[in-house]
Amino acid sequence: MALSRAQGVLDELKALFGPRALLSRAAKEVYRYDAILVGPEPLAVVLPESREEVAALVRLARRHGVALVPRGAGSGLSGGAVPEEGAIVVAFTRMTRLEVDPHTQTAWAEPGVTTARISEAARPFGLFYPPDPASYRTSTLGGNLAENAGGPLCFKYGVTGDYVLELEFVDAWGEVHRLGRGAYDLPGLLIGSEGTLGLITGARVRLLPLPRHRAALLAHFPGVEPLAEAVSEAVASGAVPARMEFMDPACAGAVEDYLRMGLPRGRALLLVETDGEEVDLVEEELSLVEASARRHGAEVVRAAGEAEAEALWRARRAVSPALGRIRPKRVNEDIAVPRSALPQVVREIEALGRAFGLVVVQFGHIGDGNLHPNILFDPRRESEERVWELAHEIARVALRHGGVLSGEHGIGLMKRGFMPEAVDPETLGALHRVKEALDPTGLFNPGKVLP
Repeated sequence: MALSRAQGVLDELKALFGPRALLSRAAKEVYRYDAILVGPEPLAVVLPESREEVAALVRLARRHGVALVPRGAGSGLSGGAVPEEGAIVVAFTRMTRLEVDPHTQTAWAEPGVTTARISEAARPFGLFYPPDPASYRTSTLGGNLAENAGGPLCFKYGVTGDYVLELEFVDAWGEVHRLGRGAYDLPGLLIGSEGTLGLITGARVRLLPLPRHRAALLAHFPGVEPLAEAVSEAVASGAVPARMEFMDPACAGAVEDYLRMGLPRGRALLLVETDGEEVDLVEEELSLVEASARRHGAEVVRAAGEAEAEALWRARRAVSPALGRIRPKRVNEDIAVPRSALPQVVREIEALGRAFGLVVVQFGHIGDGNLHPNILFDPRRESEERVWELAHEIARVALRHGGVLSGEHGIGLMKRGFMPEAVDPETLGALHRVKEALDPTGLFNPGKVLP
């Protein structure tokens, strides 16, 4: 962008946003990255506080031909919030209005509201918001909507998009829309579109009554393969736990080193929670899982009460910081495969890690086949090119077994190059036409998702 043109854009941003237009190099540096990738310095960062300001920004950007990159808390794992050079980052962290309506069991939330805050606000009314990504205390609703995030509860309760009743967004012409889930379901199109079709400024989400009873267990296996087989068998027998998470031995060992909570070493861990209104059914469902686990060589420990159950989930949420102690960098894969393929997929990924000579740990929402193989590496000693080559091979494992590239983290920049192998040319063409129809000038988050 020509210097004089760029200065004109910056002058307009200062007039529109005042000190909430961040223009210094030091301020912009903070907004170059998400949790996995780093991009170039943006032209500017703006912090809107209302849908009207977002709409005005879109009209400004459209007039000057400047790209807009939406950003929540920056906890994403696919490069979706990483800016391109000359773009304006739209950071939604100042848009935090939240209103709970206990009579309709819904909440209206702006995109900067953290996921945890929704459930915390609903709890006094005996309600909760089920989508709970591992980063729920820091991740925001806007980012969750952009990626259609899931979390440990997704096996039973579903993902973010399953709870959206109404969506407010600004289109590429700077017009504000507030729509329910109608015939064309535009909200459904924007959810999971990674900020490439419009800027979400609010959503009405469905809340559920808090379950009266919970029960949890920890099962530890000699390896991941028998664990995966036990999960497939338990689900086939009719068990639908609220949460069903796993860690391979390396991941479990890292968490134990981090928390020192007495987790068994050298074992693959399965964490399971059942919930419901009737205590007998909750216990019966947990017993189905326990029986399958024992048949596949597991030792099982049931949580004695709420405190022990919460400790189990504290262990699962500690995975990310724990892995950071092994290597300074990681690539967090996010494949989803049919449950019947889990044992074979896990085995193939383990073999790939050995073949590439890189540390690979596996964990994830195993109940619905959403696996997070993490490649841990030190760029001072290990080739990043080889790391990304391994990430591509892991993606190919998922595709060979009838799976998909992403269960919840999105395509972003990380997997954009994999898309031609995952989607046929005709479908890719249709996706491009959708993008061109809703964003004809390529204003929103360019370079993401579509090759």
